[in-house]
Amino acid sequence: MRPVNSRDASEIERGITAFARSGSGGLIVTAGASANVNRGRIIALAARYKLPAVYAQRIFVTSGGLIAYSPNNLDQFRQAAVYIDRILKGEKPADLPVQAPTKYELVINLRTAKELGLTVPATLLARADEVIE
Repeated sequence: MRPVNSRDASEIERGITAFARSGSGGLIVTAGASANVNRGRIIALAARYKLPAVYAQRIFVTSGGLIAYSPNNLDQFRQAAVYIDRILKGEKPADLPVQAPTKYELVINLRTAKELGLTVPATLLARADEVIE
């Protein structure tokens, strides 16, 4: 495993290019503002170097990335609404337990898999919440 800093576009480009030249594995793109701002660049670099990449948000996959496994945002918004309701009814925020996401979604882009020369196993496709063809 080798982290690639992503503070700016040129750093992302240098890091992914160096990683691709090392001939190892694929990318795991974590969530963050810089990754979101540079989403198109990251996806394009992964495609250019034929790197399989897993993303922390579904928008990367709908924008052309390979696969995302992430908390379901709609479910998290619903959980937040319940907490807001409880707070507005008088509960103290400090008394409410911290909640982790309970629903996750797997999104796969088959078009990108084909461009990368990958075959996605049927068992993985069966588990996907959304498959983009």
